[in-house]
Amino acid sequence: MPIDENANFKPVNIALVTVSDTRTPENDSSGDLLAERIQKAGHNLADRHIERDDTAKLTALLHNWIDNEDIDCIICTGGTGLTGRDITPEALDRVKSKEIPGFGELFRWLSYESIGLSTIQSRACAVLARGTYIFALPGSNGAVKDGWDKILAYQLDSRYRPCNFVELMPRLTEK
Repeated sequence: MPIDENANFKPVNIALVTVSDTRTPENDSSGDLLAERIQKAGHNLADRHIERDDTAKLTALLHNWIDNEDIDCIICTGGTGLTGRDITPEALDRVKSKEIPGFGELFRWLSYESIGLSTIQSRACAVLARGTYIFALPGSNGAVKDGWDKILAYQLDSRYRPCNFVELMPRLTEK
């Protein structure tokens, strides 16, 4: 992937939420993987939280983070499957200003290389909410690696060419 080493790197303030009824700080391995990758890339881990599979509670947390000027981006892990408890896409629907459909499409295409046809069960998605990016990844370690290593690490790097999400940030709330 083309990174312009002559360009300045601009760190992004990222909040991370694991959506799960079973994860705890002691066993949140996908959250740990993401937190490590976020910081290793040079970004700021602005906040981290584990939220139960509850649409209203997750929506409230997202609204709080969206309204926080110190958070540019939110990454959710978990809750993107097909079961009755999987509610992350529904929570994103409640806060979104715009959808970013290409994210889910690209994620599933890349995930196909790792897990084959099972990728069809993923509802990975992304939205823009009042100037804040929100990305929802499945809760498995493999999905987190695919989503970060193959998409977000590049699109959240201001040096990525020909374009990236970071360079759009100053204009996301234009009218």
